[in-house]
Amino acid sequence: MDFEGKLIVITGGARGQGAEEGRRLVASGARVVLTDILEEEGRALARELGPAAIFFRHDVASEMDWTALMAFLRPLGVPWGLVNNAGIYQPLTIEATDLALFEQHVRINEIGCFFGIKHVALAMGPEGGSIVNVSSIAGLRASPGIAYASTKWAIRGMTKTAAAELGSRRIRVNSIHPGIIDTSMLDVWNREHFETRLAKVPLGCAGKVEDVAKLALFLLSDESSYITGAEIVIDGGLSL
Repeated sequence: MDFEGKLIVITGGARGQGAEEGRRLVASGARVVLTDILEEEGRALARELGPAAIFFRHDVASEMDWTALMAFLRPLGVPWGLVNNAGIYQPLTIEATDLALFEQHVRINEIGCFFGIKHVALAMGPEGGSIVNVSSIAGLRASPGIAYASTKWAIRGMTKTAAAELGSRRIRVNSIHPGIIDTSMLDVWNREHFETRLAKVPLGCAGKVEDVAKLALFLLSDESSYITGAEIVIDGGLSL
């Protein structure tokens, strides 16, 4: 896939899936802006990737930060793509979930995604572009963690609405729905829980950040030029 010169923003880009997407995009010729609140890790990754990568400290839950990011992007050119990757995951029971935790998930996972769609789409040019929203299989079926799951269902719906509204501007919007992916986000699970969940995966293993990154790059690329509003599951068969 050729992204020569294209400007792409990745939220939650300091580590995990976002970092791997950044590595692969830079290797494919893109210019990448990695955003995160993890400033030390994000700046280190940008240095590793070289002049085609820039880090911008950015809280996705803050519209002021999105406005600042758009001003930062302006001299760099018109954005082609966005990966709404930033998110938190604390899968507590309904009884254990208080309003503060629920609102934190909504602010970061849901409103952060909305801000990204809104602000980056407004900045895209007449040639359009591609937005990839990272949801979860928790946005496709009943899943533990009401705060997290509700935001992932919301991302699924926002994706379809945005795809319908932005299609006339040649902006494609798709969602990806990972299952068990081996990242630090799963540190909230103990080993027994991890093994129990993994035993339900037909392919018998956890996914890797590379698996999700390759799917994200496909949806950002011209190879998926007639795909929009799609929800693509990448879970080793867990949701079958």
